[in-house]
Amino acid sequence: MNSPISSGTSQAWAALGADASLLDRVSYGGPSGGLPARLPVMELARATVAVCSLAAAELNSLRTGRPVMRVRVDDEAVATSFLSDRLVRVDGQGWSTFSPLSRFWRATDGWVRTHANYPHHRARLLDALGVPRDAGEKSVDAVAQAIAGLTALEVEETVYTAGGLAVAARTPEDWDKSEQGITVAAQPLLTTARIDDAPDRMLDGGPLPCAGLRVLDLTRVLAGPVATRTLALQGADVLRIDAPQLPESQETHNDTGMGKRSTTLDLGRATDRRLFEELLGEADVVVTGYRPGALERFGLTPEALAERRPGLVIAQLSAWGRYGPWHERRGFDSLVQVATGIAELEGSPDSPGVLPAQALDHGTGYLLAAGVLRALTEQHRTGGTRLVRLALTQTAHWLIHDLAPAPGEEEGFNPEHWLTETDSPVGRLRHALPPVSYEGGPADWARPPGRWGTDAPAWGT
Repeated sequence: MNSPISSGTSQAWAALGADASLLDRVSYGGPSGGLPARLPVMELARATVAVCSLAAAELNSLRTGRPVMRVRVDDEAVATSFLSDRLVRVDGQGWSTFSPLSRFWRATDGWVRTHANYPHHRARLLDALGVPRDAGEKSVDAVAQAIAGLTALEVEETVYTAGGLAVAARTPEDWDKSEQGITVAAQPLLTTARIDDAPDRMLDGGPLPCAGLRVLDLTRVLAGPVATRTLALQGADVLRIDAPQLPESQETHNDTGMGKRSTTLDLGRATDRRLFEELLGEADVVVTGYRPGALERFGLTPEALAERRPGLVIAQLSAWGRYGPWHERRGFDSLVQVATGIAELEGSPDSPGVLPAQALDHGTGYLLAAGVLRALTEQHRTGGTRLVRLALTQTAHWLIHDLAPAPGEEEGFNPEHWLTETDSPVGRLRHALPPVSYEGGPADWARPPGRWGTDAPAWGT
């Protein structure tokens, strides 16, 4: 089936400041029933993958001198990739993507969702609610009892004050009337900017759009790593850097570490900071995914980065946006769904619901990669250090207010068509194939993920 250009693709391509005439190179096909929801999740998914694929084809054309190749978006491949974190296996074994304390809880006047997948978030949640950290299996009942005696907003504020993660479930109308919701609604889907007049770094032609480019990946969990995983697919040398005191789970890395290397550096230590500055001195792209304010103390503002390494492409991702009263709050896809009213829209009178995938994370990740690819294209044309910014709440606003359902074949979705297996340092890895595709482009990553944090803090050869 060749369906017409989706409105979501047109909207996202326009937000990227791209040439609308290139949209006629995009076509769609495949069963579209893999992400069933009341909201137009499939439209969000196919649109974000489409613009990422087209941005890669556009940059590839610029580097090779060939025409922009055609993009084919397969809805079945897209849906499989949006479920990748749930489908990945090692030696046939899967795992839960959420811990027992990451869930919905009933408060006195509504619902609350918590996020406690990481040990430090779990500890802060328990401390805030007066539950012993060593409660073990009894911690679920103890947390439920503590929350049951509080209002949803009391839980939200109590846990947030303790550095934990809990968000009261709101209706879309309540969110839209809140100060943060009003501020989000005034923002575009994404922002791009040229922040100086640094000269263009002319790239020699390469086999892939990002061949020869070096990407520093300072992101966590899902959206940011999806973006940098996509840049690795397009040939970039991607080095993920985490703080040793904030380890990523190997299970998560098995999905999002495709094509990358992974190391640890403590930027608060002088020796590690020097290593980081050496890496920065040879980087082409820096992608950050921490809450606003978390990295600024290390001199990682766009302006400071541009001064030390003119001509960078800098991409920044946050949960709530870099504005409004929530701009410094921690957040994850599941919590943004609850705050913005998605949980109510997807739920029932008896309980809130969820999207069929971490669609805000995945969709924002592909938009972020598209933003980087387009920034590289524009930089090649006119130079300048470039800045791209996205937020999960902006993607959520787009999903709720601006997208219409995608046409397609609802029956016949089978993720097995888009899963493959490969040997990896952690075992036999089953993973989703990349959905980003264009004529002559890569069909899979050049390397599987290794063990998290075990690579040297150095660029590849």
